[in-house]
Amino acid sequence: MRWTTDDERYMTRCLELARRAWGRTSPNPLVGAVIVRDGQVVGEGFHPQAGQPHAEVFALKAAGERAQGATLYVNLEPCNHFGRTPPCTEAVIQAGIKRVVVGAIDPDPRVAGGGVARLQSAGIEVVTGVLSEACQEMNEGFFHRVRTGRAFGILKYAMTLDGKIASSTGDSFWITGELSRQWVYHLRSGCDAVITGGNTVRRDNPSLTTHGVTPHSPWRVVLSRSLDLPLDAKLWQVDEQHRTLLVTPRCPDPPLILKQLAAIGVEILELDPCDPLTVMTALAARGCNTVLWECGGHLAAQAIQAGAVQKVMAFIAPKIIGGVASPTPVGDLGLTQIQQALPLARCRWETLGEDWLIQGYLPVP
Repeated sequence: MRWTTDDERYMTRCLELARRAWGRTSPNPLVGAVIVRDGQVVGEGFHPQAGQPHAEVFALKAAGERAQGATLYVNLEPCNHFGRTPPCTEAVIQAGIKRVVVGAIDPDPRVAGGGVARLQSAGIEVVTGVLSEACQEMNEGFFHRVRTGRAFGILKYAMTLDGKIASSTGDSFWITGELSRQWVYHLRSGCDAVITGGNTVRRDNPSLTTHGVTPHSPWRVVLSRSLDLPLDAKLWQVDEQHRTLLVTPRCPDPPLILKQLAAIGVEILELDPCDPLTVMTALAARGCNTVLWECGGHLAAQAIQAGAVQKVMAFIAPKIIGGVASPTPVGDLGLTQIQQALPLARCRWETLGEDWLIQGYLPVP
């Protein structure tokens, strides 16, 4: 059965509700739910964080007896299995919901259409695919992790109009304006981790926090093979909300710096091989859905070549700095012909003050 404009309107509201938990639900998805009876919203809810009740439960509680004979809207298929919480399908059935409108089917093998089938077997009308593209994009990190076992990678960089991320002397503060920087802080707040390399730590000494935009800051991850790292870096300033993970190759005789950093609260992860794809798999195993790459061109190229980047977000300032030695956002990919260039799909752009933000998706290997 096709859906109506009202179905789309209430699904849009589900997405608005889901965003309220931005950055706090991993490894779970962002989910919002709305219950409508006789053209009136009688209950709403969203999943606040992993381990807490799901969106449907909050909406059903708000609706109470008014859920009888109503329509439930939810941007992701209701679960049909016992995890940290009971299956939502049973709560929906018990509440007497008459119709369920679903945005996207859950890719988790424990659900994957089973939730829809359970509702239909109980005599509930189910409509799927409403605003499906928006619903999938809302949880693209969750979908990617479930399907591949790796976190979803976003390469973010700021550059001048002539494609430079710093001057020939390495100066990069600030390429873009305040609106772009605030946008990046918000982006970080929705990611589970942000990765940078040793070169960036040495050159820029970043903090990689959300700068107070939201209480949530991503896990700061430093990928370093040489361990030529300064002991006074901002990333080593850790507390309950600002954690740092240093990823490095396995070493039979750990150097002193690993012991020093571990002593001040930096977590050490030794991987073999220590490459972008292995890191993304390790982060997924630790509950990360979405990971932001904020690094230099050399590491960015390695991440792209390895398939560890799925999305690119480029902030472009209307400035020209020139310089043959000025660094660019992506290093050598081994491509020598324009026809080999990687085309971005589903591109869109927006202005942020005087800057532009262009984002799109890399080809699937």
